Amino acid sequence: MAVSDRIRKLIEILREEDLDEIEVRTWFTGIRVARRRGSVPAAQAEPVRREPEAEVAPVEEAAVPESVTAAAGAEEDGLEEIVSPMVGTFYRSAGPEVDPFISEGNRVETGQVLCIIEAMKLMNEIEAEKSGVIRKILVEDSQPVEFGQPLFLVESA
Repeated sequence: MAVSDRIRKLIEILREEDLDEIEVRTWFTGIRVARRRGSVPAAQAEPVRREPEAEVAPVEEAAVPESVTAAAGAEEDGLEEIVSPMVGTFYRSAGPEVDPFISEGNRVETGQVLCIIEAMKLMNEIEAEKSGVIRKILVEDSQPVEFGQPLFLVESA
């Protein structure tokens, strides 16, 4: 979908939901659409527009994800990280109505499937490299992950 089509769709959502602002971010770009309401000081006054303003904003530095801050204290607790080997979407189970592969507190063995990371429409099973107990799952289901991002904290057996 072209950028102009995306902006038009966002303007439509802005009107339908009576929002003042909407922002959508993807891996490399971000689009922010804002509506001006209320009075504007005379020094900044512009001709009245009926359409919401649309601007394409560069993607800003994201806040540090909770998974990174949680993983930072993991070494102090004697826990090891299992990190994402690729960029993709994290899934805890093989399907929406299927039980997760693992939960916090589960014991895992070497080679056991921990999760799936979807990358370019390919489902990649991520396996445990060593045995241990899963102490913390750092990523929510269906969330994007980066290469090297901590996924789990494991206490070695």
